[in-house]
Amino acid sequence: MVIVLNSSSTPEQIEKLKQELENFGCSVWPTYGKFQTILGIVGDTGKLDRDYLLSKPFVEKVLSVQEPYKKVNRTFHPENTLINVGQQTIGGNQVAVIAGPCSVESPEQIVSIARQVKSAGAGFLRGGAFKPRSSPYSFQGLQQEGLELLKQAREATGLPVVTEIMSIKQLENHHEDIDIIQIGARNMQNFDLLKAAGQIAKPILLKRGQSATIEELLMAAEYIMAGGNENVILCERGIRTFETYTRNTLDLSAVLAIKRLSHLPVIVDPSHAAGLWWMVEALSKAAVAVGADGLIIEVHQDPGNARCDGQQSIKPDRFAALMKSLREIAHIDNRTL
Repeated sequence: MVIVLNSSSTPEQIEKLKQELENFGCSVWPTYGKFQTILGIVGDTGKLDRDYLLSKPFVEKVLSVQEPYKKVNRTFHPENTLINVGQQTIGGNQVAVIAGPCSVESPEQIVSIARQVKSAGAGFLRGGAFKPRSSPYSFQGLQQEGLELLKQAREATGLPVVTEIMSIKQLENHHEDIDIIQIGARNMQNFDLLKAAGQIAKPILLKRGQSATIEELLMAAEYIMAGGNENVILCERGIRTFETYTRNTLDLSAVLAIKRLSHLPVIVDPSHAAGLWWMVEALSKAAVAVGADGLIIEVHQDPGNARCDGQQSIKPDRFAALMKSLREIAHIDNRTL
């Protein structure tokens, strides 16, 4: 249920109404707008008397929410959510760009790439320390050492760090060292991990699973928000279809659908979607054109010798050229990069 309050409502009236609703066993999630306040109600709303609520002079509407996801729902929170990370923001009129290698390989590699992507205009550094791989024999990342190297790159450049966490133990041990915690596609429905992520005060970048529907992605985000963490960023990174030419099939329509259904920011990962470096630039441009709030792009100095996913990584010079094109596309929609 959603209760829309008009501009005449006072803080005292809002607090009194919240107490009444909580007395019925419901939890209340307020959103304070410029002209109205929205109260999102979660719980057994069947106990609430709709006519009684509407009788209050400061209550404008009482709406039912049919979708199973509540806190993620745009009806609960009509205005777009902005995620602030240091001096950077994800959501709003600026397109956020996260760039860096698939995996951290050495101090020279990660610091060099961090400096190059920052120079080109990226606002965040990505890099894998803990790597979930399809094969147990593939490179699993430098683990703790990789995380320390990411911290060195952040210190050298000032770029906030985005990296993946795969378990509750890793989350407990390392969340303070990471600026944005990524929960990857393979863990999108690791519900215990999602619940644990809901208990920390760090932004969560949640990637869509390979075979997940949009509703399943939103329900996964609901797990995090239900735990109290409202800083969730959704990521479309391609889904598994019958097509085998590309690694996955990038679903750009999901960006439009998610932004209609939810207030959370949504970014696109063209590198994992295509799995082919020469598609990354065109897919990045398309993602900005359809309104994505950001991009996460794999960049490597020597893709041919990368220890992970070199075939989908672009070189720093191509990344710099791409950023110039993306600025022009964003400008058409009165946005910046």
